[in-house]
Amino acid sequence: MLTVIAFIVALSLLVVVHEFGHYWVARRCGVKVLRFSVGFGKPLWSRTMGRDGTEWVVAAIPLGGYVKMLDEREGEVPADERHRAFNRKSVWQRFAIVLAGPAANFVAAVALYWVLFVYGIPGLVPVVAAPPAGTVAAQAGFEAGETVFAVDGTRVKTWQDFRWVMLQRALDRKPVTIELTGAQGESVVRRLGFDSLASSDIEGDVLGAMGLSRQRLVLPPVIGEVTRDGAAAKAGLRGGDRIIAINGERQDTWDDVVKLVRASAGRALQFRIQRGEVDLPALDVTPDLVEEGSARFGRIGASPRMDPGLMKGMIADVSYGPLESVWRALAKTWETSIFSLRMLGKMVTGEVSMKNLSGPITIADYAGQSAQNGWIPYLLFLALISISLGVLNLLPIPLLDGGHLMYYSVEILTGKPVPDKVMEVGQQIGMMLLFALMAFALYNDINRLIGS
Repeated sequence: MLTVIAFIVALSLLVVVHEFGHYWVARRCGVKVLRFSVGFGKPLWSRTMGRDGTEWVVAAIPLGGYVKMLDEREGEVPADERHRAFNRKSVWQRFAIVLAGPAANFVAAVALYWVLFVYGIPGLVPVVAAPPAGTVAAQAGFEAGETVFAVDGTRVKTWQDFRWVMLQRALDRKPVTIELTGAQGESVVRRLGFDSLASSDIEGDVLGAMGLSRQRLVLPPVIGEVTRDGAAAKAGLRGGDRIIAINGERQDTWDDVVKLVRASAGRALQFRIQRGEVDLPALDVTPDLVEEGSARFGRIGASPRMDPGLMKGMIADVSYGPLESVWRALAKTWETSIFSLRMLGKMVTGEVSMKNLSGPITIADYAGQSAQNGWIPYLLFLALISISLGVLNLLPIPLLDGGHLMYYSVEILTGKPVPDKVMEVGQQIGMMLLFALMAFALYNDINRLIGS
């Protein structure tokens, strides 16, 4: 239910922003707006308001929206109102009205990023773990405990920042220079190349493919919480219990416990537990079998106790002043937009798989996940989707805003409108392209759903 609500709220908000952009500029250009609809299909709610009697509608299918303007091409227009028809406006005014929708989405993304940068976005400090032997990172000399400082001169404060910068560099496949601070505080410089990576590596976990992973916090084997009806709860384990040994083997860290449990699905394990100052008799715990895709492993339904003191040095709270946040929000929106266009271009040329194209099911899934993680991840998700909506609508495909802008650009260059016949054929081609994209995106969604 949370996923559904988060998805509908996100899509409705971004559609309102997009369509309000069209509406606001249309009104400033003197165009009469007949209807402002959020969603398609049967109206669930409608009300007529304003001097022009604009009909405001919430419709049944929340997968878009539209602004209907007075237009002689769509019906008879009274002589005294023809000057307010969309088609009577200059080409520059029509261009501005159409461009205003995607522009509003970019403005919304900038506003969201500004709020987040001022408030502060928590992230994990980019401390590198020991890379596996033979990987690109191991060959470059990376060592456990080194903290990433910058990539090609770009300052990196969190692991998320590091991953984002490396993903962008991976598209260029040019070597990068990484500045780090060693475990003893010394300055270290490493160089990494992407030549050995396959396209699937770039589409997936770039850092993991290179052997780079974040150094994990070493936690003691103390239970923080147990899942209701999980194997741990059924066996009588409680929060605060310290796991001393399993099957007679001493357990010094939580990772030791996890490794043994994951390898023991369906097999009874004897847990030696210390509860407070008391050593309990051995408890039999049988990990549940969990299947995720082709992976099969054990799980007991227990999480570790997190010591705030230990976590303090692993978390960085990235925030900036109100003025600095403005240009950082603009820069983030710009680079995300360019990255989206580059990925689309590489999909068209075949350098990146079309499997990366996502539809409504995947978007709804991410909406739910981000909402569960808190309001900061949800706002980050909204900013990303707002940018994606703006970029998508600027593509030169008939039926989209970008298609109309393409027609108006031709009109500006030639001094004559594009012939109706050309526009009609373009509409048909655009409809086929959009349906094909939607079908393929939905196919990818279903494949991911079945695969997971």
